[in-house]
Amino acid sequence: MKKSGILNRHLAGALAELGHGDGVLICDVGMPIPPGPRVVDLAFRAGVPSFAEVLDGLLDELVVEGATAAEETAGANPEAARLLTARVPGLELVPHERLKALTSSARLVVRTGEARPYANVLLRCGVFF
Repeated sequence: MKKSGILNRHLAGALAELGHGDGVLICDVGMPIPPGPRVVDLAFRAGVPSFAEVLDGLLDELVVEGATAAEETAGANPEAARLLTARVPGLELVPHERLKALTSSARLVVRTGEARPYANVLLRCGVFF
């Protein structure tokens, strides 16, 4: 058994299959999930695991070359906006409806237990070399 890093076998396996340019949506419990991408639902109960915990864990595991979040996040969820601005490289802000449309291109969706609005981000995978 692994003793560090991501222990969830479904998430660890999905991350290992990602390639350059693939999209990973980290979302709250309210974000509509489009049909198509692989979904790893980590939600246990409201707030568990938090958006911040999942984001930090995935940023430790992935090379990220860009990211997209909803421009409405700053007004509706200032904590998530600060978190994304501080931790996500190359953050692009788009209207929430545009973000929802972009989720259909994600290869992986990771659903958190976050129950506050606009705790969502679409990461674009980079390469480590």
